[in-house]
Amino acid sequence: MVRYGRHSGELMETLEVSPAFAVMNTPASAVRAAAEHRLVNGADTVSPARPPKKEGPDMDVEKAEILSDTRKEVPVSMCSEDCPLGFRRMMKRGIHRCCFECVQCPEGEISNETDKGLCHKCSEEEWPNDHNQCVPKPIEFLSYGNDPVSLTVSVISVLLLVKTSAIFCVFIVFRETPVVKANNQNLSFILLVSIFLSFLCVFLFLGRPGPISCMFRQTCFGIMFSVAVSAILAKTIMVYMAFKATKPGNFWRKYIGVKISNSLVLLCSFIQVLISIIWLLTACPFPEMNTDLYADKILIQCNEGSMLAFSILLGYMGLLAAVSFFVAFLARNLPDSYNEAKYITFSMLVFCSVWIVFIPAYMSVSGKNIVLVEIFAIIASNLGILVCIFTPKCYIILVRPDLNSKSKIVKQTKT
Repeated sequence: MVRYGRHSGELMETLEVSPAFAVMNTPASAVRAAAEHRLVNGADTVSPARPPKKEGPDMDVEKAEILSDTRKEVPVSMCSEDCPLGFRRMMKRGIHRCCFECVQCPEGEISNETDKGLCHKCSEEEWPNDHNQCVPKPIEFLSYGNDPVSLTVSVISVLLLVKTSAIFCVFIVFRETPVVKANNQNLSFILLVSIFLSFLCVFLFLGRPGPISCMFRQTCFGIMFSVAVSAILAKTIMVYMAFKATKPGNFWRKYIGVKISNSLVLLCSFIQVLISIIWLLTACPFPEMNTDLYADKILIQCNEGSMLAFSILLGYMGLLAAVSFFVAFLARNLPDSYNEAKYITFSMLVFCSVWIVFIPAYMSVSGKNIVLVEIFAIIASNLGILVCIFTPKCYIILVRPDLNSKSKIVKQTKT
């Protein structure tokens, strides 16, 4: 049944029609010439009384009648082709819904079926592969095998460990010489061991973060640095007291001794140990998978648990360094033979400069670059202490043994 009406909706006529139709193919060339028509289904009339030619579908279209020299395929009945994988439909305003555009799925979403109207997001652990399939995101951390920066840091740390061990062996072999004795050999040994262990702490920052490495990397580094800076502070105070106590009956004379220096190292280090224990008991660091920082990969990192505790740990270490720098600066004009104050002043200046620069750098970077910034700060500050304090002594011991005598030291002290 076909109904005809006006634009206003008024019904004009109803016509009963047969299910048999004559479908005409009108090529564009024929329209331009003389509107030539060809039958394509064998029917040449729209007679209600005409029965269908055979049983089956009501319309039997002969494709051969449609195809021509210029058209090799049967035309589609829709004005837009189906959207491929990774695309979605976008309807055009004011046009029939059969006409649409295919728009690529936005970043992070896929469409794994053709001719879909919507895209859907992948899970947090997955990422689209060409917008048509969700695949697991790659994992990023400071790996020993794949990352050349990690390999470089490892090689540098090993070389500095060897250098520290060599200096330690030199001080052990020449422990009875005046230069080693004059610089408080016990504190020198404590300082070298703490520097050695600080270089070892670098390896806790490398590799895939785990519960153990996350728990101990900041606390171990903080404790080792506190021991080192405490030993430097004790050496500086002992040098200052030694020259103040040269006169008989001086107030400082009764405080000169090994027990005072060792007690000072233990006390300053114990405070850092206490801070670390409280940190681990209240807000222990742990590994986590960060899926928000990067859209296409997962960052495995250590969550420090409490930035306040981490700040207190660094702040206490900075306080020890500042006090050491101040005391060494006061003792900088003492006689050179016994005096390490000048070298300690330079070492603490390097140490404080490195960690002052570390704070804004740490706050401005993200991802695994945070770990790299801290590693370079550890290496640079340790290297500054090692070079400024121990290199001049090794030079005298190994290159200028003529200066490593008691007579030279006493002579220079008197002058």
